[in-house]
Amino acid sequence: MKKSVLSVAVAAAVFTTAASATAQVKILDKTHQPAGSFLAYTEFELSGEPLAESLGLDLDVLDPNLANDPTPFDFAAGIESYEYSEEAMYALNYQSTMGPHLVNGPVNRARGGQLADLGKRVIEMAAAVGFPASEIPQNMYPISIPYASGSPEFVQKPDITTVNGDEVEIVTAKGNSKTVQTVVPAYFRDYKTLAWDETTFDKSFNPAATGGILLKEVMWSQDFLGGMHVTATDEEVEAESATMDLDGKHSLGVSAADGFNGMMLTEMSIDKLQIMQQQLGFDGKRLGVKFGPDYDPAKGPIWFAHKVAVTEGTRNGVKSITGLKVTDSASTLRDTWSALWPVAEFFAYSDQRTANSAQNPAFLAVFDGAPFAAAPAANTDASESNDVVAGDAFSLANNISNLLFKNIAALHYNKEQGTFVTEYKNGKQGSKVDTYDAAYSLVALSIYQRAKDALPVGYASAESGDVDLKTAAGKEALAMIKGQADFIVNQLTGKDGLVFDGLTLNTVNKLTKEKSLDAQFAAIRGLVAAYLATDDMKYKQAARSIYLAVEKNMFDENIDTWATVPGKATIHTPYTEAAISGGLREAILHLKNEEGENEPALELTALTDRYVSWFRGVINGGMQLAEWMGDSGENQIKGSSSTDTDEDGVHQIIAAGGKFGTAMTMANKASVK
Repeated sequence: MKKSVLSVAVAAAVFTTAASATAQVKILDKTHQPAGSFLAYTEFELSGEPLAESLGLDLDVLDPNLANDPTPFDFAAGIESYEYSEEAMYALNYQSTMGPHLVNGPVNRARGGQLADLGKRVIEMAAAVGFPASEIPQNMYPISIPYASGSPEFVQKPDITTVNGDEVEIVTAKGNSKTVQTVVPAYFRDYKTLAWDETTFDKSFNPAATGGILLKEVMWSQDFLGGMHVTATDEEVEAESATMDLDGKHSLGVSAADGFNGMMLTEMSIDKLQIMQQQLGFDGKRLGVKFGPDYDPAKGPIWFAHKVAVTEGTRNGVKSITGLKVTDSASTLRDTWSALWPVAEFFAYSDQRTANSAQNPAFLAVFDGAPFAAAPAANTDASESNDVVAGDAFSLANNISNLLFKNIAALHYNKEQGTFVTEYKNGKQGSKVDTYDAAYSLVALSIYQRAKDALPVGYASAESGDVDLKTAAGKEALAMIKGQADFIVNQLTGKDGLVFDGLTLNTVNKLTKEKSLDAQFAAIRGLVAAYLATDDMKYKQAARSIYLAVEKNMFDENIDTWATVPGKATIHTPYTEAAISGGLREAILHLKNEEGENEPALELTALTDRYVSWFRGVINGGMQLAEWMGDSGENQIKGSSSTDTDEDGVHQIIAAGGKFGTAMTMANKASVK
């Protein structure tokens, strides 16, 4: 077995610092907002197994029941960060009821619109991945598109009737070791009692909320369906061709269980994209405006309004959409990049262009007509001028990503100054620049450029590829990336090396006073994306300089992590955690000391130490509200009343506050000091 290349010194350093410094996390708001939460959970996913593996960890040595093994970093990244990210997605998508049901969405409507039609489809998808239909969790409530927010507290007592599970050896986060008999509560296999409190739902659609969960779905879909498996043994194998699943021996998906989730998530993603294309286009006057691949904002912009109120109905005994009304007409930069990133990922995942000879055969097998529709030839040939509107996965991603990209350029990019602005409203481009949104626009644009040019995305978004189509759109994206990155370096960075939260564009640009933790790590994340996209070392050096300034000015020894003002409370939101996870991961991968560099703060062990102290102190310390059973190390133990059996500070969903408990999601706001 191959152990991690990280030295044992990491473990020692973590334990000595953790003993003397503990952050106090006070939850101020538990509300679940998919927009920020799933941005954070996507960064958690990328900072999970992919990060640990890139540092030399053999993932096979990880065991969720053996905390801190082989090192605290490996466990925090490879188990906790990664699994929290996956389980929160299921909490919203399969359990919450926080949105209209998939049975009433456009995809199922085209089949007949009845429960029986969806049931037949689910069984068909299970068969495609060799997953027994009898093992599908009962009373799943797949939502088509999420509402803007809602409380993740349960509306009734979860069913905790138990059956015996396995006997397992556990080592807790506190180092306690024992062999235990686990039991499995009924809610683990039957989601009927896990619905959230509907009275708290903001029944509106918001592009960033839709984009947040779509990003989570497509990242996991690419992971789950990126290979195939031997149907009889469930052994993962690389897809050698797009027809390998037709040989009677292999099935889609890296395993049957993962493949099934990949199927469900892809189905839900297509439903969202169809709703966006058919119902949510807005021209400032009307909702449901049609747009095609020839969309030109100069002839009249069409965008996704910031907030659309939903009149909710009931069909098939579950929630449906009966009416939509715009309540905030603005196009915001946050909404635009939050949607562009996942739609670009979905473009790459479903890409069937003949020019993309490097496409993963496993993905081609998913979209070859069964189980998901293939794209029409007009959309996969060498010409973009003949592209058409269609309802299949690739055509939807092609059309919607084109609209979002043209809008980020026309509605939000100030060409004169070379920066993105936060709002387009009443036909006018605003003058506010928000560093966080500008930086994450760099991330979204870099993914879009890679997708259009047929370079790897997903977990491989920093890698070169066998194909580079060098498209016109890709070149335009790179030009905006350079402009925005230069603006951050030249206009938003202060004398102390930290970046300002933003500015107002004028003849003399007026900077904000604030230099938040959020902005620093978002800038690091965005500048590394710019460096990887352009190969320009100045962006890498700028990101290194910001990180060193954060270490110098913001590290608070009393809590063993960063604070906007050391010694004072810092407000954390999911956007804070997204930026820290993403920015710190990029520092670990791309900013750490190389030959001839000797910055102590940028030594690999120093960076991984910071990752563990932040994750354990802030995420396990309170931001992660609850923990699901199994994959992240939490068990229900026979004869024990403990609801934190892995002793990591995160309780089971039945004991996470609220009258009946709370789903495994992230707090919306907390004070950390």
